[in-house]
Amino acid sequence: MNKHQTAKDIIAAALPLVPFDGWNQSTLSKAAEQAGYKRTDAIRVFPGGAIDAVDFFIAEMDEEMLAQLKTYHLDGMKIRERIATAVRVRLESLAPHREAVRKALALEAMPFYAHRALKNLYKTVDAIWYAAGDTSTDFNFYTKRLLLAAVYSSTLLYWLDDKSPLYEHTWAFLDRRIADVMQIEKAKHQFKNWFSPQTT
Repeated sequence: MNKHQTAKDIIAAALPLVPFDGWNQSTLSKAAEQAGYKRTDAIRVFPGGAIDAVDFFIAEMDEEMLAQLKTYHLDGMKIRERIATAVRVRLESLAPHREAVRKALALEAMPFYAHRALKNLYKTVDAIWYAAGDTSTDFNFYTKRLLLAAVYSSTLLYWLDDKSPLYEHTWAFLDRRIADVMQIEKAKHQFKNWFSPQTT
């Protein structure tokens, strides 16, 4: 059994069920049967149960985002445009599964899964910075990801309840959040200049 393919097939079958039944073992077992597997195969590929399935789903969405971004000319964009494009592509890829995403966030919000939620968020923002061409290895590596984590997570929550046509309100919200971050980065740069040794 190809575990990765089996997991993909089970998740694909589970996504239409999750909005009604949630992320749980019963849903995964039912999805396994619908995908042509045994109910016990859901346990084999997701031994940790629903949270393992959510982790897999999020990772697959990250990979889909990276694949789609290869069709964009990111090199010709400013960095803020690259980030905005990547976040938008990420959310648009989730659009068919919005209720499944909402229930995934609810599961991740449980205290004993908080570390998994943070790990998944880090992987997503790291993938976005990777796609944007970030090559930093100093302290900026972490600050960039911390700032983007705030932008992405707030935009994701806004998007979940956005009823505007084509999510236009979400994209405006995203642009404002990125503008806020750019102001922070500008202020940091000025602060460094103020306190850096002056040359004469």
